[in-house]
Amino acid sequence: MFSLFRKGKKPAEPAQSAASVANTNATPTAAPARGTATLSPSGGRMVKVSMTVNGKAVAAEVDARTLLVQFLREELRLTGTHVGCDTSQCGACVVHLDGRAVKSCTTLAASCDGSKVVTIEGLAEGGKLHPMQEAFREHHGLQCGFCTPGMIMAAVDIVARRGSGVSEAVVRADLEGNICRCTGYHNIVAAVLSGAAGMAAAGTAKRHAAE
Repeated sequence: MFSLFRKGKKPAEPAQSAASVANTNATPTAAPARGTATLSPSGGRMVKVSMTVNGKAVAAEVDARTLLVQFLREELRLTGTHVGCDTSQCGACVVHLDGRAVKSCTTLAASCDGSKVVTIEGLAEGGKLHPMQEAFREHHGLQCGFCTPGMIMAAVDIVARRGSGVSEAVVRADLEGNICRCTGYHNIVAAVLSGAAGMAAAGTAKRHAAE
């Protein structure tokens, strides 16, 4: 290849200006902070999160990577929401976010800032079980109970979306995102249908649909 330089001689390096030399020798400075954010012990960026959970205003500073299920269980100690798969497959972590069922194991807490969240602990009112909770108890729609909170939250959402006259076929289809390893689903479906009727009688189907 043709070269502009003679063989055996290196090209002269460009002279550095006084300013560039000064910058090279200067002590490195810390990178500017992003806003007012601080870092967590694990190195993540901290953010302030506030939301309403089960009718109560809550706020905390958490790692920006914190999942909603972690926020509920670890920050608020609402352990009724369970962690099963961490991949949105099992549905044990279902909660209601602004009136709709979501899987909290893949929802960032920071994305829920300003939202209303309802967990299994927030369904009962005045010490009385929600009609869907009562139906699961009456029809024994559980065995080990691990999946039950997510099942109930999903069931309430189904009735809110589909109406109290929802069919067995629709219930079975809409529960595909919730896995139970114990019961075989027969009692769960019966409980959801009974709970739908109970919600209609109590007037909670319309109230949940409007949230």
